[in-house]
Amino acid sequence: MKSRQMLTALALGLLLAPAVHAQTVDEILAKHFEAQGGLEKWKALTTTRITGSIAVGQGMEAPILIERKRPGKERIEFTFQGMVGVQAFDGEQAWAVMPFMGKKDPEALSEEDTKLQKDNADFDGPLLDWKAKGHTVELAGKEQVEGAEAFKLKVSKKNGYVDYFYIDTETYLLVKQDGKRKRQGTEFEAETFLSDYKEVEGYMLPFTMEQAAKGAPQRQKFTFSKYELNPPIDDARFKMPAAAAATDTTKAAAKPAAAVDTTKSGDAKAATAKKTDPKAAKGKKKDQ
Repeated sequence: MKSRQMLTALALGLLLAPAVHAQTVDEILAKHFEAQGGLEKWKALTTTRITGSIAVGQGMEAPILIERKRPGKERIEFTFQGMVGVQAFDGEQAWAVMPFMGKKDPEALSEEDTKLQKDNADFDGPLLDWKAKGHTVELAGKEQVEGAEAFKLKVSKKNGYVDYFYIDTETYLLVKQDGKRKRQGTEFEAETFLSDYKEVEGYMLPFTMEQAAKGAPQRQKFTFSKYELNPPIDDARFKMPAAAAATDTTKAAAKPAAAVDTTKSGDAKAATAKKTDPKAAKGKKKDQ
């Protein structure tokens, strides 16, 4: 009798097993977009402006301003010792002004760097509408990120880049991204960590971002203090100005931290609200 009961239970278990299936990429991303505020709200954004600071060593911080405009324009502006550096992409060409390196005039960046900037400037990031963009997304298992379990998504992009996105299994917010890139002919592998999520106008956005070479003990920290959603931003802000209009850098030059690499997240954009860090408040509602 016991044997028959065991067989019955086993058969029932096999019948029910498909109901407890592993989540698919589409299911994970659907929950991820919902955690961010919803696809409709996200697609309603046309511009964002982020104000914050970047740690430059010895307890010093440099102001930073990041402006982005749909579908793929970006301008990063940072100030150090009275000098203003700019790194931008106008949709076609990347350019920069780096007075800290003795370059006071705006310069067009190389084809390689332009490819990198174009990838960074994708307003929504590669996960949203990934099929239409020609990318491939695969679930590569789970990994621990800062002590919390995360889905690991492998994103093979149309441009040849391969990135990994880590989405917290409880909050469904993006907590890490890594991938290999080339800058000035040198390949490097970088990691970006996102945390300190807060709700802003219905969006969940990270207020802390840390970047580092993969496996490095020290990270470059960005702290965001304000997000502006849909502010008016003229296209001229992203265009490379004439050399005569470049920033005056007659003051002593000092090289700050490395130029900003905003590997998307495609997941950042807003103002203030209650703090809901996915690591510290697991289970609670949170979050490019």
